[in-house]
Amino acid sequence: MDQPEMLLSPAGVDQLRAALTGAGYTSNGIAARLGVQATGGVARNDYRAALRVTADRDPLATLIRLFICEQTEPEAAVAAALAPLPLAEALAAGLVERHGDGLRQGVDLEPYGDEWWVLADVPGGSRPGRPLAADHVLGVGGATSTLINATVRRPVGTALDLGTGSGVQALHLATHADAVTATDLSERSLRFAATTAALSGQSWELLRGDLVAPVAGRRFDLVVSNPPFVVGPGTTTHSYRDSGRVGDGIAAELAAAAPGLLTEDGTMQYLANWLHVAGEDWGERVAGWFAGTGLDAWVVQREVADPMAYVNLWLADASEATDPGRVEAWLDWFDAHKVEAVGFGVINLRRAGRDDPVVRVEDLRQSVQHPMGEQIGAWFDRQDWLRDRDPAGLLGARYRAADDLRLRQEATMGAEGWAVDRQVLEMPHGLRWSEEVDPLVLALVGGCDGRVPLRDQLAVLALAHDVPESELAEAAGPIVAHLVERGLITPVAG
Repeated sequence: MDQPEMLLSPAGVDQLRAALTGAGYTSNGIAARLGVQATGGVARNDYRAALRVTADRDPLATLIRLFICEQTEPEAAVAAALAPLPLAEALAAGLVERHGDGLRQGVDLEPYGDEWWVLADVPGGSRPGRPLAADHVLGVGGATSTLINATVRRPVGTALDLGTGSGVQALHLATHADAVTATDLSERSLRFAATTAALSGQSWELLRGDLVAPVAGRRFDLVVSNPPFVVGPGTTTHSYRDSGRVGDGIAAELAAAAPGLLTEDGTMQYLANWLHVAGEDWGERVAGWFAGTGLDAWVVQREVADPMAYVNLWLADASEATDPGRVEAWLDWFDAHKVEAVGFGVINLRRAGRDDPVVRVEDLRQSVQHPMGEQIGAWFDRQDWLRDRDPAGLLGARYRAADDLRLRQEATMGAEGWAVDRQVLEMPHGLRWSEEVDPLVLALVGGCDGRVPLRDQLAVLALAHDVPESELAEAAGPIVAHLVERGLITPVAG
């Protein structure tokens, strides 16, 4: 199948890469040139210090002023900075454009580390008063980074990026997948992705089509997607944001498609919004998407927004905030469908080939330590370990309390001194779980030093607390399984 055209010719891509590397237009090169103060200012969209330290307009300074500080620069300086890429080709490709008496950026050309560059459309905020085009191509944003950090980074044979946009997810997939396929409905997005791949020295299979249609009948070891997940009446105005599905239908559609996309032990991870509907448990509603799929599912809610804030956010994102008609129509749809809030998070699925798939839907809005992908991969591993053991196997295993596990106690002063009201085990790292426990469970966890099987621990606890050992063993099974799933205690090999 023919691959999409790039913004530049193959020779032009090589020439642009030579210009960027020669000038030192990389993340570290820019930081070194600007210094701490100017770099901090750029992060706040305050370019004053950066413009002062790049006033000499050598090639790196000109590229910084052009593509980071969003300045119009003299044509001669731009031509010198882009050489050996001919200025005529840069103009024809839209890399730069004429403005006033000089040239300004026509695309967003962002250094991504020291070996990659991402090409995308200029962000909406850089062109005040100009609404985004319907086929606007996003660069590296907050949602993009969320999925990057959540992806399980283990070696795989084949990987798929559904809705690749400018190709950021595919860049990362290529670091641990033998072959990468990326799809998008937008032909413009695929041209940007093809250029991003070539400029960064990578090669992907790029296919055009809606969601999974371009890869029908194929299976992959890892699938990721940052789809157009915005929820609402199904109106389509911007391809990066709107799927054309009503409500949160695109998230449910991807869940239904997952079994046919994944190899055995394959993983799929995607971002989604979901509706919080009055009178319904949002978790049960989302969990229903995975019924009958045979997939393990772990849904992690990271944010919740009220309808007004949600609508304002996305209209402002596309420079539509001044359109009261759009605001009212969107909010009216939410009211008609009793939408109280909109959740956002990561959906993690795995085809484990089991008859008893595990489905968990959780609100984890507390701070999560990145990379979250390591935690997600470990969670799936723990599910496998638990399913491979019957109650006798759980009792025969040895466990060790998690590193740096902490105990927080809450107590009140009474007539006889302090009385402990609550005891909470907390993980200071990773997903930062917290779990309220009773004294017996606390004693069990405290005894998990990896030296003796659980059944021996329970025998001691039964004697100490005057509880029949058989009764304690029966009750401990589900508790231990829960503690293992949370990672508060870890099985010891051997």
